[in-house]
Amino acid sequence: MRKEFYLNNGKIMINFTEKYCDTSEKLLESSAFKTVLEKYLKKSQRKNTSIYKYIKNASTITEINKLIQSITNLFKLLMVFKLEDIKEIDTNFKSIFDNKDKLILFIEDLYKFWRKIERYTIIHDNKPGDGFQDASFIDSNIAFSQLILDTYRKIEENIISHKPQIYRQLPAGGNAGLLLNDLPHLYSEDYKCLQNIPFIKSIMLDPPFITYPKMNTRTGMFTECFENPLKQCTIKYDHWFCYPAKVGDLLAYIYFHRNFMAHGITLCNLFEIARESEYKNKKPDIVYVFGARDSFKQMRTIFYDDKKNNIMLGYINYNESIDYFGYMKKMTLTLHNLIMIKRGYLPIHGAMVNIVTKGNKTANIIIMGDSGAGKSETLEAFRQLGDEYISDMKIIFDDMGTVRLDEKGCISAYGTEIGAFVRLDDLDSGYAFKEIDRSIFMNPDKINARLVIPVSSYTEITTGYPFNLFLYANNYEDKGSELEFFNNCDTAIKVFKDGARIAKGTTSEKGLVKTYFANPFGPAQKSKDTDKLLNIYFNQFFKSGIKVGQIRTRLGISGKEKTGPRKAALVLLEEIKHLQN
Repeated sequence: MRKEFYLNNGKIMINFTEKYCDTSEKLLESSAFKTVLEKYLKKSQRKNTSIYKYIKNASTITEINKLIQSITNLFKLLMVFKLEDIKEIDTNFKSIFDNKDKLILFIEDLYKFWRKIERYTIIHDNKPGDGFQDASFIDSNIAFSQLILDTYRKIEENIISHKPQIYRQLPAGGNAGLLLNDLPHLYSEDYKCLQNIPFIKSIMLDPPFITYPKMNTRTGMFTECFENPLKQCTIKYDHWFCYPAKVGDLLAYIYFHRNFMAHGITLCNLFEIARESEYKNKKPDIVYVFGARDSFKQMRTIFYDDKKNNIMLGYINYNESIDYFGYMKKMTLTLHNLIMIKRGYLPIHGAMVNIVTKGNKTANIIIMGDSGAGKSETLEAFRQLGDEYISDMKIIFDDMGTVRLDEKGCISAYGTEIGAFVRLDDLDSGYAFKEIDRSIFMNPDKINARLVIPVSSYTEITTGYPFNLFLYANNYEDKGSELEFFNNCDTAIKVFKDGARIAKGTTSEKGLVKTYFANPFGPAQKSKDTDKLLNIYFNQFFKSGIKVGQIRTRLGISGKEKTGPRKAALVLLEEIKHLQN
């Protein structure tokens, strides 16, 4: 990003490398401030608000640019003088000084407008310029936030002629800061269009980080194409960023358009960001391009197995319908799973937890199921029961993992993500507030509101753990016991392959639906290859003494969204007590 700032669609990106404001005067004279003020005035004019009427009636200026400059001058004066001392200095406003309460309302409304914008700050750590790249990444963001607060407070103090008695230290600078580098890419000519896109080196969040994407569900499936889609798209590298992610033990370059910055930032709570030494001069296993412009009017959610370059490529074209984090996350996991299947490993759509009870019983449990089946909710029920029953609890993965069979016949499970992407609707009402200091919230006021939160470390998810129980999350049956085990391999495979569940509004599906192996992110696209793996792995489960069954979470049964997972967790805890360690 070469410009000083970019403001569009309720998002602003401020490039500290090109320009950094360290005084109130520089801040008020900046192009970014004047553009924000212009957006605010035009919005107020469209709505014909009482504050806009007050500004219009108090001023002799009608031309918008002159009005912006006059207001800017007034603010600069208010940084030095009290309101009473300015009356004779600025004559552009006839009666703005006559009503202090209205003037304060204007200042407050403008400040509120600014804070409702999604705000991102950017520093290039290896790009020459007259900005702030030589200073501390974190300190520059903190100082910028404090500068805005100090400016806002000083202006108000000089209007009311005394200091406020209550100070609210709200995040006023960037919601998130990005430190970028411009390392060269090791690509063939097929990926030349991505060559100059900067990598995200570090991210700083100012929580709670709350975003309001246009969409709240994901539709359709990711489909395979047989020609590199990058040949048909247009990418302006200055509008793009790359998040180098460690997805399981794979290296992924996730490229996203700046208009989807919130989703790119959210990746830091889900996938470990790779260090420079881990991707410098290295070819990735996965390349994902999110939001590219092309000639197709319809949304394209496709992947391409680039065997020539040994890269699994994901591609979604620019469309307002993709403004939902599920598209960012699930395509990344699909690409990971496709590579795992090629390597002979079995991708699992589910959750795995290591539990140590107060009776010193240890169990590693995998609960498998598609979105909304109740796997994460059952883990949350375990967490709530922790004080009474559990000595220690460690999440290995909470959405996608891989089961691997080695040459000796030993089975281990691995995770892909360090975080969880969970529905606020199905969590304990107080849980989100307890985790507010490290969470990213998406549309918290809507159905299918989401929370993205770190739950594990990269070391934990890549260690590889044996497991005792392999369970299917049944959210649709109200009859039968909470826990049921299968006696033979064929019966187990049928239940797991059917992937039945009651849809919970996380996608466009409704009612009782079925998804191949409860995993539309790789196995469903490569069902023939997965069929072979299922026979191999399930036979090995039974041979190894792993207990295979289903747990009835009843999450899809009306009225049992909370009690269902809790009862299932209690029954499962009883089962753990009888396991042989």
